[in-house]
Amino acid sequence: MKRRDFIRLTGMGTLGLLFTGCGIFSDKAASPAVAAENAGSAAEGIKGKKILVAFFSRKGDNYEVGYIEKGNTHILADMIAEELPGADMFEIKTVKEYAADYRACTEEAKAEKEQDARLQLASKVENFQAYDIVFLGYPIWWSDLPMPVYTFMESYDWQGKTVIPFCTSAGDVMTGLEDRAIPRYARGAQVKLPGMGVSGKRVQEEPEGVRPQVKAWLNKLGYNH
Repeated sequence: MKRRDFIRLTGMGTLGLLFTGCGIFSDKAASPAVAAENAGSAAEGIKGKKILVAFFSRKGDNYEVGYIEKGNTHILADMIAEELPGADMFEIKTVKEYAADYRACTEEAKAEKEQDARLQLASKVENFQAYDIVFLGYPIWWSDLPMPVYTFMESYDWQGKTVIPFCTSAGDVMTGLEDRAIPRYARGAQVKLPGMGVSGKRVQEEPEGVRPQVKAWLNKLGYNH
């Protein structure tokens, strides 16, 4: 299934300013009206539900932070899971690893997006049907979710599940596609917004400053310790 109706990046400008953590920065967040509506409906809470924090992340050479042993989105996923006692974690990994070199990775990601590729994943979630809520994390790649995340979404039956997105990029934003892309490919899922977008540089260099933001976001969604 192609995504020809989705936003395509124009006016690329300087590559380094657009591509973060092997991800392209997008300034298109979900509309205030959609965010407000979903925030209200999320107030029912998530306590007592079976929760999975699934994420795709990349280590190696990253924009603004240099070589990292743990990806930006991975660190953010850890912070979220720490605030959700009993939550399980799953890292979305491809069989073929991406280039450690930053610029080479950007070219790989660009080619995959143009081809609407589906990358083979290294493993699957056991007992996926048991989860009620899935926090889904990723870096922004060329103003979109990375292609491996589309593979992940298409690999399961999402009927009756809630998806809460979070991501890292060059700024504190989401892709702006979450309310369309996720329900289209994670068929049957309900998307809860607002999601959480955090600068990869902040996650790496100022983690203690990001943690309160994570807590506030989860509280807004209806989670309380």
